Amino acid sequence: MKSPLTVAVLGTGIMGSAMARNIARAGHDVRAWNRSAEKAAALASDGISPYASPAEAVDGADVVLTMLYDAKAVTEVISQAAPSLRPGTLWIQSTTVGATDARALAELAAQHGAVFFDAPVSGTREPAEAGQLLVIAAGPTQQRPVASQVFDAIGARTLWTGEDGAAGSATRLKLVVNSWVIAASNAAGEIVALAHALQVPPQQFFDLIAGGGLDLPFLRMKANLVLGDRMSPASFAVDTSGKDAHLILDAARAAGIRLDGMEAFSARLDRVDSRGFSKYDMAAAYLASLPESDHETPQNS
Repeated sequence: MKSPLTVAVLGTGIMGSAMARNIARAGHDVRAWNRSAEKAAALASDGISPYASPAEAVDGADVVLTMLYDAKAVTEVISQAAPSLRPGTLWIQSTTVGATDARALAELAAQHGAVFFDAPVSGTREPAEAGQLLVIAAGPTQQRPVASQVFDAIGARTLWTGEDGAAGSATRLKLVVNSWVIAASNAAGEIVALAHALQVPPQQFFDLIAGGGLDLPFLRMKANLVLGDRMSPASFAVDTSGKDAHLILDAARAAGIRLDGMEAFSARLDRVDSRGFSKYDMAAAYLASLPESDHETPQNS
């Protein structure tokens, strides 16, 4: 029987808190830190110990998992935690970052004697809470049995993309995945907007494509959030998906290609973000099709 691990989860927002709970349910000792301390404290009822600083949270941990906003936040938090990292600690880096960020983060890990795993996840609030995320991982074979104990707790399956986390193969695949997620979510909103504008009941569209090659569960899910005006709370927020859209565009430009669709989707997300809907679900990109007067700006976004 495998021995329980001590796992420090740095970043307990929508995804990080769900991941921390599932790691704890798998029998591991979980510690939590978040910039907004109340989010980490809320996990105490799940048997998770909140800590006041990243350094305190990682002290003595076998595994550190980062689930933060972007590469800048990851660098800042790990730098704060570094004095307490013991040599050989596994660092599972699950924040969605840019295509070239993995190498810089791996170098940071090496500076402090940590073993780096590039390991973003695919999935939103619901699969995260159910422990059904898809883990995309790259890291050394020798340490995979330990990392896999964490991956098995948070995910339905793990796809290994390589042995060198610094190469960023997992992060690059995650950007490809998120390009599809953003495109499909935007399509859902535009379908609803166009149907309403042309006085077509949206359900007629879904009845027409039901069971065929055009029918996508994700498309229906996002459209239903719009139709039911249930875009808050978010599964994947406007600000976070907008950040990822910019990362995708940066990667595409660096590779010498142009993604016209992603440029448009990114602009739509930026537009609704600027109107106060940053913490709404990404399905709220639908609102970019409407005059501002057609939907009240939230008071507390």
